Amino acid sequence: MASSEVGEVLEFEEYVRTRQEALLRSARRLVPDPVDAQDLLQTALARTFGRWDGIADKSLADAYLRRVMINTRTEWWRARKLDEVPTEQLPDASVDDGTDQRADRALLIDVLKVLAPKQRSVVVLRHWEQMSTEETAAALGMSAGTVKSTLHRALARLRQELESRELDARELERNERGRERCAA
Repeated sequence: MASSEVGEVLEFEEYVRTRQEALLRSARRLVPDPVDAQDLLQTALARTFGRWDGIADKSLADAYLRRVMINTRTEWWRARKLDEVPTEQLPDASVDDGTDQRADRALLIDVLKVLAPKQRSVVVLRHWEQMSTEETAAALGMSAGTVKSTLHRALARLRQELESRELDARELERNERGRERCAA
């Protein structure tokens, strides 16, 4: 093994040692089972190791690895077999289908689109990835004070957008009721 290859291996090992916990948190957000999350991370790390020398800007390694985890999870989802067995009798227990949670997540993702890219990055890293202010600042190459002020403005903008959407929904509902009365 050439010395440059050894250096790449050592660099990758150091990266994994320092970022392992944060990456595992990301994997746990992608798959509900903790064991599957560990498998997902290991698979993503193995795939990333093969491309490690191709990542020119190592500060983007977290983003690259998260994309690999998302793609891997999607591959697993597509390849899974349905383990449902038809029966004559339906189960009595009701099951929470998670519709409300998915709707909230979809709304959040949609609302995040109103933010500037820098604001969106700060919100995602601080609140979704649960990074500290200092970790976020280091990841984005800005000062901790800039992270705080950007986060403050971004959250205010998100609140404003949510309130605006709530008002729009109420107005739409009032208009619908008015149309129903006129039709009756």
